[in-house]
Formats: sequence, C-alpha cells, structure tokens
Amino acid sequence: MKLLIGFVTVKGGHRVGLSGSCVIENGRVININYIYSLNFRIAREIVGCSRNILAEIIQVDAETIYNTLIVSPPGGGKTTILRDLIRFLSSGVKDYKFKAVNVGIVDERGEIAALFRGIPQNDIGTKIDILENVSKAVGMKMLVRSLAPKIVVADEIGSNEDIEAINYVVCSGVKGIFTCHGASMQDLSLNPVIKNLIHLNLIERIIFLDEKKKGNIREVYYLDKKNREYSIKEERGL
Repeated sequence: MKLLIGFVTVKGGHRVGLSGSCVIENGRVININYIYSLNFRIAREIVGCSRNILAEIIQVDAETIYNTLIVSPPGGGKTTILRDLIRFLSSGVKDYKFKAVNVGIVDERGEIAALFRGIPQNDIGTKIDILENVSKAVGMKMLVRSLAPKIVVADEIGSNEDIEAINYVVCSGVKGIFTCHGASMQDLSLNPVIKNLIHLNLIERIIFLDEKKKGNIREVYYLDKKNREYSIKEERGL
C-alpha cells in the first residue's frame, strides 16, 4: 500500500489515487487519512498501439534501438504505449527484421506488467525480466548488474537519482526507453531533472505524444551527435 506517494496499485495494474489530509512525519508524507476523493486510472492493453513509434526508435541496420524518451502530460497514454513497445521488442518485430531481445523492466508501481504472485497480468512479450516494488534508480542498476538486459525500461522518471541510474545504464552499453511528463521541449527545459538528462546527450530520440489522439506522435526530436543538440525531426499534425 503506497499511500505515502498518494496512490495504491491494485490487481491488474490499475492505480487508485487518493486525496485527503496528509500525515506528516519528520517533514515527509507517511500516510493520507480523512480521504476526500479517489481517482481511478484503469490500465488498458491496446495491442499494436505503439506500431507507429517503432519506426522512430528501431535502428534497423544496427539491430538495436535508439535511447528514447516518450513524453506527454498525465493521462496521455505513455504507460500504455510503453507496455506495447516492450511486447514488440521482447518478442521480435518481423517488419523490421528485429530479433527479440532481453528487456528489463523496472515496474515500480506495478502498472506495466501488473505482476500477481509473480505472474504478469498483461501481455508484455517473452524475453523479459521484471523488478516490481523497487525504486527506478535502484531497479535499473540491479537489472544491469544481475540480469543482462539489452534494453532497460522505466516509466515516469523524475528524480536526480533516476537520471544518475540512466547514465549508468547507457554508459554500460545498454539501451533504454523512458517516459516523463511534459507537453513541449520548453517544458522539459524548465524541469531541472529532465534538463540534466537532456544535457547529458544520452537520449537519442524524444517523442511527444499527441494529447488529442492517443497513440499518435505529435513531434519527434533527434540528437545531432556531431553538434550535440536536438533538432525536430517531424511534425505529424495528427
């Protein structure tokens, strides 16, 4: 019961957010009582919803992927897209002659795989390893050190510890797909944590999802490694 961070995750990967009176101890929230309202976020599997994103992240010639950051405001479909990408990459994608690779998932809130007694309730492919109920910063390092992933996945990064762990992952020769909140490059540049990640030039693709048409891409930015800056690749206008 993760009340200290404002929600609980229930069987199936559904998240229940709580509002009410926060209980503070030593300057930290340890619980919420006198519950005022509940916000139910129903996890859904939409098989194939990430297919158009595959073209942006797969390096066909290298048989690997670009380090990718997927961005949208809350409720924009990031987790649903991420789950489907994992299913593709861990099972193989014939259209791109992409062979299945080991994908390590840090499922901190239990929303991606939705483990129940060690069994994923969602279809996330075949060659997967999952760490649930552990912080992203700790879990990413555990995956690299212990489970030999080719790709590491983490949802909703947002702390300096997360960025340090991503740096460790990428500098270990492992590719990564991550998500965060935001609506534009300006938003990311104003977020001190994500700004640090961008300045490290570790992320090769930044994909903004369309807020109005979930699953569609609004913009793609790519890293120009020579000039060490990001340029917009495409505006879909979908």
